[in-house]
Parts: sequence; structure tokens; C-alpha cells
Amino acid sequence: MVCSKRFGLVAVLLCLQAGAIAQRLSPLAPAPNWKDLEAYQETITRDEFTHLLDAVYAPNGAAAAFIDLGTDRARIKTQVEPPMDWTLRFAPDDAHAKPPPRFWRPARALSPDPEGKPMAGVRVAIDPGHLGGSWARMEERYLEIGAGPPITEGDMTLRVARLLAPMLEALGAKVDLVRKEPGPVTRERPDDLLGAARGELARDGIAQPKATYSGPDDPARRSTLQAESEILFYRTSEIRARARIVNEDLKPDITVCLHFNAEPWGDPKHAILSAANHLHVILNGCYSAAELRKDDVRFDMLLKLLNRSYSEELGASECVAKSMAAATGLPPYTYTTSNAIHVGGNPYLWARNLLANRLYRTPVVFIEPYVMNSQNVADRVAAGDYDGEREVAGAMRKSIYREYADGVADGLRAWYGARGSTHAPE
Repeated sequence: MVCSKRFGLVAVLLCLQAGAIAQRLSPLAPAPNWKDLEAYQETITRDEFTHLLDAVYAPNGAAAAFIDLGTDRARIKTQVEPPMDWTLRFAPDDAHAKPPPRFWRPARALSPDPEGKPMAGVRVAIDPGHLGGSWARMEERYLEIGAGPPITEGDMTLRVARLLAPMLEALGAKVDLVRKEPGPVTRERPDDLLGAARGELARDGIAQPKATYSGPDDPARRSTLQAESEILFYRTSEIRARARIVNEDLKPDITVCLHFNAEPWGDPKHAILSAANHLHVILNGCYSAAELRKDDVRFDMLLKLLNRSYSEELGASECVAKSMAAATGLPPYTYTTSNAIHVGGNPYLWARNLLANRLYRTPVVFIEPYVMNSQNVADRVAAGDYDGEREVAGAMRKSIYREYADGVADGLRAWYGARGSTHAPE
């Protein structure tokens, strides 16, 4: 876009405004700096690029409207309207491919420890998912089952993280927690995001939203400024703040995202019990064409593809899935929607585009075990944390927190102990 000087400052401002409008961005996302991808020129062959794009990141031709593949280069839309392009040059073959720039190190690049510690020198970031304490109600990760204690995912993941960290340190790893307390790491609060909330609602066709909602059962809740600003706070601002910690401060070799799963539970004070209890591990991938229309999402996907996170995510996730399945006895969860695909030939492994596994510029093992609103899990949460085994829910069991931490630690021990030689089929 060219702004003529003869029309003065007003014209320049109008041009800049038009450029901003042309950007299609996710909520709270900064405009991507496509020059950052210049460092990946000639680091990947056309065959590997197309394989990763078609099999993992953009299946079913999801990127066809945004990436034009040539024989030795790809022309990628950096902006859809008006169209602007960036060109990626492919390496002629594997022998001439330059190493991709990245701060994380794959397992195969780490030297064995002479003292036999399988994770010696590995930098691990543990991200306890969601928020706990008083924040759990706002985030809707709070439920009650019978007379038992409230089940709050953010507190549970933090408890697992605090158990897991010393286990990995004993294996030689350097471990940092992305969130160390029940509350948020972002400095923003819902009131700081009211302007952004109004913009998001306007894009959804709600030009005159109500300011507040009357309670969790208010049928108009989702169309209020209060609810939208809260969602932007805990679902977007919080995860983007964690991404900055991971990418700029910790710079780990791998990030482990701890979560608990759930089925629909209705009223959180009288949660519906589910008969299901399952496990799956999520890798980054399966972007849709609608998602890729956003300039920042397209940029983030390409960065994950080009820094080769997938191979490391696949190997580490398979090891963790295997150990978690053995520790928990849980069957694999199966998606029935189009936003996830199986990867690696493993029923526990799925690729899905989540904000965290997209923004964290490291391999990410994103774990979703247990169904929080199942009676089995409710009984185990009520039993709390303890050493050894006790009879809980009709069987001798470790505490749910130690079982979870042991499963993750065993999987990472296997992956790094083999220095990446254990690998799922691609």
C-alpha cells in the first residue's frame, strides 16, 4: 500500500488504519513479523515441507488457499486482503539443508550423562494448566460432586507439577514451573480488556452488548462485556503471557502441559457424573482453513513446522502416552470432531491446534488424562494426596496426583534415556 505524501498526515493515518484493518488477527495477537522466518530459508526440502503440511499441520488441503507450492520455493500469503506474499526457498536436498534456528535441543543432540542420569542437562518447563483458587470459578474449571471437596483443575495441575518437578530433577533435568501459584501470570485483568471485548463482540454482530451478566445461568451471559473480557483474560491473555515466559525467559528443550479432562457437567454445584474416564496426548497440528485465514495463526503454524517441533513432540508424546496408559489403565479418548487427527499410528496421540501448543516455540507434550466429573476421579480427589497405595474407589491405588506425576516422569525418562532413538512411526 502506497501513501502519497502530498495528502499529508491525515492520509498517512488513514493508510495505516486501512493496513491495520486488513490484518486478520486472533484476539490479543500482535501482527506477525514475517522477517523472523527469513532465518529458515533453505533449511527444509520441499518433500519434508509438503509431508508435514499435508500429514500434520494442514490436512485435507487446509492451507491450499494460502501456500502456493513451487518446485524450489513456496509463496506464502502474509496478508489475505489485500494480498501480500513471502517466499520460502527450499533446500535442494537433505545434504544441503541448513540447520533450522531454534533455542531448544532435540534429545538426539544431547550427550549421554557419565553418571547415568537419563535427563542430565535437559531443560524442562512444566505448565500447570488453567487457574486455581478463587480464579477457578471464573474459568469454569470448578465443579462439585456430592459432599466431596470442590474439584478445581488449576489446583490439581499445580499439585501434580510440584510433585513432578523434583522427580525430573532427580533424573538430571533443570526444571522450571511456568505457573507457580494458583493465580494468573498475566498482569492484565478482565477490566483491562473491556475495549478488546467490545471489539470481539462487535465482530460477532453484537454492537450494543450488556455490561454484565446476572450469574452463571444467565442465558445472555456469553454476549456480555463482562463474560467476553473474562474469557479474553483467562483463555488468551494468560496463555500469551505464559508463552512469553516459555519463549523469552525459560527457553526449555521441552514444555510439559498438565491438564485434566472432563465431560459436560451442567451446573457446577451439582455436576453431572460421567461414566467415561480416558486419556490422550495432544501435539500441535490439524489447522483448519478458517483458522489459517488469520495472519498470526498462519505465521505461528509455519514457525512450528519450520523449527521441526513435530518429530520431537511425536517421540516424547508417544513415550509419555505409553507410560501414562500403563500407570492409569485408562483407555484412549477418541475425537468425533474434525478439529483433531490421529498421528503416529498411536490411539492416544492426536494433533490439534491449541493456543498453548501453537505459541510455545518448543516441542510440547500436552497431556489430558482422567475425567474430572467421573465418580472414580471424584473419589480419588476426595482421598487427597498420600504416600504409597490405599484402597480408593474399590481398588488399591496411588494418589491420583502421584500416579499422574509418575506416569509423566517415566515417559520422559524413556525418551531422554534413549536420547531420542525411541520414536513413533510417522
